[in-house]
Amino acid sequence: MDEYIAQLIKLAEKLSELMSENLGLEKGYMKKAFSGGKGPGVGTKVAKYPQCPSPELVRGLREHTDAGGIILLLQDDKVPGLEFFKDGKWVEIPPSKNNAIFVNTGDQVEVLSNGLYKSVVHRVMPDKNGSRISIATFYNPAGDAMISPAPKLLYPSNFNFGDYLKLYGSTKFGEKGPRFESMKKNVTNGHKNLLT
Repeated sequence: MDEYIAQLIKLAEKLSELMSENLGLEKGYMKKAFSGGKGPGVGTKVAKYPQCPSPELVRGLREHTDAGGIILLLQDDKVPGLEFFKDGKWVEIPPSKNNAIFVNTGDQVEVLSNGLYKSVVHRVMPDKNGSRISIATFYNPAGDAMISPAPKLLYPSNFNFGDYLKLYGSTKFGEKGPRFESMKKNVTNGHKNLLT
């Protein structure tokens, strides 16, 4: 089990690097944000969902998001039950074949990414044909980690609209990203909203 978890930690760290780069952040941004004083927190939970003769009468594990960061799930290879909420409806996730690892993102990834990545609403439904086993490994922020959206991903705020219009006049036909970055720098350098 120790070797399995060690490999999953490597996978979670690689995923955190890829997610950080995909957001336009430094490769190690998420790992550093999750580290706190002792490094990211890792925990593994083995769950057994027993066979249920009347699943229509039982709710199962009700819908929720995961509180942490990156969740790596090895689920049952025969019995279904995991469902994700997507586009207004529940989508059944088929049992894992060939020891495939299912990746889920938790609330702290949503916060860190300023909502670009979403924590996924999911649930586990009972099954009348058998018991379901899952092994979830959680790659979470340390308990003392301070989590906030990556500053690079925030929109500028508390700026003077007149200043924005001046910048816009000379950059109207360019990309808006550099314009927003410039406004963030103006706010950081002491320019404040004139309305406050």
